[in-house]
Amino acid sequence: MSERRVVITGIGVVAPGGTGKKAFWTRLVSGVPAIRAITAFEPGPFRSRIAGECDFDPYEHGLSPERAERLDRAAQMALVAGGEALSDSGLTVDEERAHRVGVSLGSAVGCTQRLEREYRAVSDDGGRRLVDHSLAAENLYDYFVPSSMSAELAWLAGAEGPNTLVSAGCTSGIDAISYGYTLIKEGSADVMIAGGTDAPINPITVSSFDVIKATSVYNDDPEHASRPFDRTRNGFVLAEGAAVVVLEELMSARARGARIYGEIAGCASRANAHHMTGLRTDGAEMAAAISAALDQARLDPTAVDYVNAHGTATQQNDRHESAAFKRSLGAHAYDVPISSIKSMIGHSLGAIGAVEVVACLLAMEHGTVPPTANLHRPDPELDLDYVPNTARGRRLKTVLTVGSGFGGFQSAMVLSDGSGRAA
Repeated sequence: MSERRVVITGIGVVAPGGTGKKAFWTRLVSGVPAIRAITAFEPGPFRSRIAGECDFDPYEHGLSPERAERLDRAAQMALVAGGEALSDSGLTVDEERAHRVGVSLGSAVGCTQRLEREYRAVSDDGGRRLVDHSLAAENLYDYFVPSSMSAELAWLAGAEGPNTLVSAGCTSGIDAISYGYTLIKEGSADVMIAGGTDAPINPITVSSFDVIKATSVYNDDPEHASRPFDRTRNGFVLAEGAAVVVLEELMSARARGARIYGEIAGCASRANAHHMTGLRTDGAEMAAAISAALDQARLDPTAVDYVNAHGTATQQNDRHESAAFKRSLGAHAYDVPISSIKSMIGHSLGAIGAVEVVACLLAMEHGTVPPTANLHRPDPELDLDYVPNTARGRRLKTVLTVGSGFGGFQSAMVLSDGSGRAA
């Protein structure tokens, strides 16, 4: 039996600065950040008062009034991204194949916005210790169980196969796509609709990151607040968004004449079993994930043409992953361009890994490396090529994207245009 290969045939994205793949890509190559003062609520009391907000109206993007009212914002964005991905792929899920089509969706904080709204309602804005359940929305349970979002995506597609919600913090999106890849690879599914979504811009999430001082306090200069690899960096910028891709078994995709954006050549994840937020300075666990993904792809580190970094702009993360690149890629780490799109769209937690997979696919399609915005004063400890401020034209056949999350989670994925792999 020949090896099953997994390709991407459709992409959809909702991100700060633009909804849809065209607007998203235009934002990335412009090098202009889409970060602003928070408008979703009054941020005055908080330490960090900036975010990557999406100009997203569910009605404008085709959601019915019933769905828009019933669903949390994260679910709304997942459906819009999923709808774009399905349309982009040209995939039709008929009754005969529905049980071979599945969903794998990642989210770090689930339906946080509606949960907070409902808690305020049943507790009289926090004033009651014993809440009044009669004041809750009839969909409260759906907000409490984040797998309701992957169920919505399955209903949208008519997918009756495996259905999973992956929640692994900031690696949730890339891990959800990796899980979809694994199911197709092993033969449990032929198509997986996979991605990530999060809408965390609300008081409870902002205050959680305020407590641990993880987010930027450049409140007076939002556009320049996210500064990965810059010596003046002081934390990440919280954001929201969603991205969904359609994964298919290669021969099936070819048989229906599907457009192929790229192939998942390998993926892997590791954990440091060390600390909830602390990272080892040598980058050993991320390096192990990168090496395992390259081994699965049967590629040498020198084959990597671009690295999409996690690049949060926290002091320790930027040091950690720069060390990981040197450890896993060897001397090639000094030759390969590396950049962080979080400098332009912020960090959308469980969504960002999927958003970055879409960015990598578009980078391969357009032959362009997105820049790291706001990198004006490089940290002398970080001496790799981080593509400062301006996009760079380059033929990209193989791209590496990585993720790092609280809990010590480290994930890596190798994407290929297929030109260097046997048919």
